[in-house]
Amino acid sequence: MTVLRVISLFLGVACIVLFMPPLVMYRILNIGNATGLLTGLVLIVYGLFAGVVNRGISSLWSSTSGKVLVCLAGCLLAAALIMAIIISMLILNAAGTKPAGNETLIILGCQVKGTKPSLMLTERLNAAKTYMDEHKEVICILSGGKGEDEGISEALCMYNYLIEHGVDENRLIMEDRSTSTRENLKFSMDIINEQGLKKDVAIVTNEFHEYRAFKIAEKLGLNPKAVPARTHWWLFSTYFVREWYGVISLFFS
Repeated sequence: MTVLRVISLFLGVACIVLFMPPLVMYRILNIGNATGLLTGLVLIVYGLFAGVVNRGISSLWSSTSGKVLVCLAGCLLAAALIMAIIISMLILNAAGTKPAGNETLIILGCQVKGTKPSLMLTERLNAAKTYMDEHKEVICILSGGKGEDEGISEALCMYNYLIEHGVDENRLIMEDRSTSTRENLKFSMDIINEQGLKKDVAIVTNEFHEYRAFKIAEKLGLNPKAVPARTHWWLFSTYFVREWYGVISLFFS
């Protein structure tokens, strides 16, 4: 077995290991882990049947139309890889943008399980709690409406959680109408204007989500910094890759 086949098999299995847990554990299937699982499957197939695949490519290369097809596929693959690298760097750079400590804090909502925060929302709340403990004067906007499958609004869920964990209720403002990141920030901006709060904001969300939140916030006239929540490893890959598509969608909005 050639080194290339071994590498292909190794990377394919790695993709399956990274992207399968959300599907197996919580039946989460989105464009993020679908992309990862499909990539892993392609790599494994190539590792197992490299000879057949290589002969097929050689056969295509023997004709002009085949050369065009192979070159086009290669260019598309290269473009996709370059775009993924660039977007990943933008995401990681945004997540590393440190706030000064005197901004208005905005926690972006996430799924509520009944009346309790989901794992990802808990990660955001814990990051916010740590930040608020370190910066005692910070006022925090809790942004998130109520979905059809949620027992209470995300804002109320966040409020209850932070109160239970010792945060002064006078530092919390609920925004419970929003249903998307754009609405999270738009309605939070309305509160900032109404109450005369700072437009320098620190956005609490998972690290993979900070860049897209930044771009939306900047369009609204806010000056964003990041308070990133750490995503569990078995969810990180799935949602990081899904975010590539979310960032691409910004270019068309």
